[in-house]
Amino acid sequence: MTSITWGIIGAGDVAEKKSGPAFNKVEGSELKAVMRRSSEKAKDFADRHGVPKWFDNVDGLLVCEDINSVYIATPPSSHCELAKQSLMKGKNVYLEKPMCLTPAECRDLSTVSATAPGKLCVAHYRRHLPCFLKVKELIDGGAIGDVSMASIRFFMPKKNTIIAENAWRLDPKVSGGGLFHDVAPHHIDMMLYLFGATQNVSGQAFATKGSPVADVVSGRILFSSGVCFTGIWNFSVAESCQEDVCEIHGTEGKISFSFFGETLMLVSGSKSEQISFTNPVNVQHPMIAEVVKYFRGETNVNPCSAEDGTNCVEILEKFTENQNFSF
Repeated sequence: MTSITWGIIGAGDVAEKKSGPAFNKVEGSELKAVMRRSSEKAKDFADRHGVPKWFDNVDGLLVCEDINSVYIATPPSSHCELAKQSLMKGKNVYLEKPMCLTPAECRDLSTVSATAPGKLCVAHYRRHLPCFLKVKELIDGGAIGDVSMASIRFFMPKKNTIIAENAWRLDPKVSGGGLFHDVAPHHIDMMLYLFGATQNVSGQAFATKGSPVADVVSGRILFSSGVCFTGIWNFSVAESCQEDVCEIHGTEGKISFSFFGETLMLVSGSKSEQISFTNPVNVQHPMIAEVVKYFRGETNVNPCSAEDGTNCVEILEKFTENQNFSF
């Protein structure tokens, strides 16, 4: 069976630990090349991670015969064109989240992907981390009865240890719209993964004083399954007031967890249980393992399809289409 040989476009902070090393840890997978616009930084990454080849331009990497798959870890504004270019060169593509800058770009990429020889997966990697697999198992197994609602409260100061501090994240033309567009795809995709198709989506976004982008966002989703979701994100709170809480309520109990933690609390009937997990050193490792299986043809199930990625970006847009900058 064909091995998946990778090239990374955008060998920066995310590829350094979250994903990059995992490509050499998965059976049937090998990292062969990396690309950064800076020759010095590309060579440095390659040398430190034992990668045979490095490039300072995309074209050079895409014509490299040693690779059949590409991981795109650049800012969202370049996702659509880079992914289309890679697919048209016959490469499989593992694309960082959010899938693209806008729903229109997502649909454009989906059209190209549908007829391209390569396959496309979106890197919503939390789907395969142990905590979230357990959450899905508990819900599907009826541990809390019929689910009626879910909620997320995610409050962070402008400077924090969870979200990398890069200027492009605050430039809507590059990121889509601030820290919300960087972190909320994790939350929204998980709700889609757990509860399926949506029936109604609405939201409101505000920019606090001095913020160039909306940093307070509220959103509501009614899922076709009947689950009601509410979320609120605030990226301007005091350091002492940080929150990262998701609660899922059912007729027989509830599940509580944080997206950046390693425990969940299960209340089922009269019993309570705390379940702990240990995330892998490279948090995308489990997802990359599933992507490799899909690219190799070991399964027909796409771990996160273009349709999944598009649905997430559509919700991001609906949550933030009504913005107020005089808050």
